[in-house]
Amino acid sequence: MGSPSDGVDPSPKPAGMFATTHWNVVLAAGQPESPEAAQALEQLCRTYWYPLYAHVRRQGRTPEDSQDLTQAFFAHLFRQDFLHGVGSDKGRFRSFLLACLNHFLSDERDRAQAAKRGRGHPVISLDAQLAERRFREEPTDGVTPEIAYERRWAATLLERAQNRLAAEYAAHGKTDLLRRLEEFPLGERAESSFRDSSLRLGLSESALKSAVHRMRFRYRELVRAEVAHTVNDPVEVEAELRHLIAVVSG
Repeated sequence: MGSPSDGVDPSPKPAGMFATTHWNVVLAAGQPESPEAAQALEQLCRTYWYPLYAHVRRQGRTPEDSQDLTQAFFAHLFRQDFLHGVGSDKGRFRSFLLACLNHFLSDERDRAQAAKRGRGHPVISLDAQLAERRFREEPTDGVTPEIAYERRWAATLLERAQNRLAAEYAAHGKTDLLRRLEEFPLGERAESSFRDSSLRLGLSESALKSAVHRMRFRYRELVRAEVAHTVNDPVEVEAELRHLIAVVSG
């Protein structure tokens, strides 16, 4: 049920949701015949393919070669014997995936041509034009490929959380409200700003402040949920959050 002030209920989901997160499912199953593990792995790859594509591009590959190599890498991941070799020590999907990609690139000459079209395994949908435009717009500030990869990973994760937040507000017909609330992303704005915005929205100042608080709180919950999908143990979530905040902060 929505709140009386803004019609959106951004309350957090039960803590038990961690039990069904994607990387947790992959590691818990760890068997090639597990459809749940394969589906969870595919979902993670669909979500985080861009940091991999950009990492390959950063190696000096052409856009076309980078797209083919990224697809070849996914075909490599979806081989029948892949899940069987995944161990419970692979705590963070982010780190595991980069290590696998680097290993794959170092040995790609023998298998890239055969694997790049998928060998009948799921092919991840890549928006090549969008990826290349995004890659060219990124600053080249001399950071290591690993740091650049982690920045892209963090940006993708935050974008996922923002898109989920927008979808929740849109489901309640509150897209315009969210745009207004996003004018208050960090810290407290001047009281005059709250007064002006509350008048435009037809809310009291206290209702507006409450709506901003709920929006921020729900966004943080969604970021946390996205992080939880990529670690194996719930105790790792806070450390991963701190790491990604540090990465984004530079």
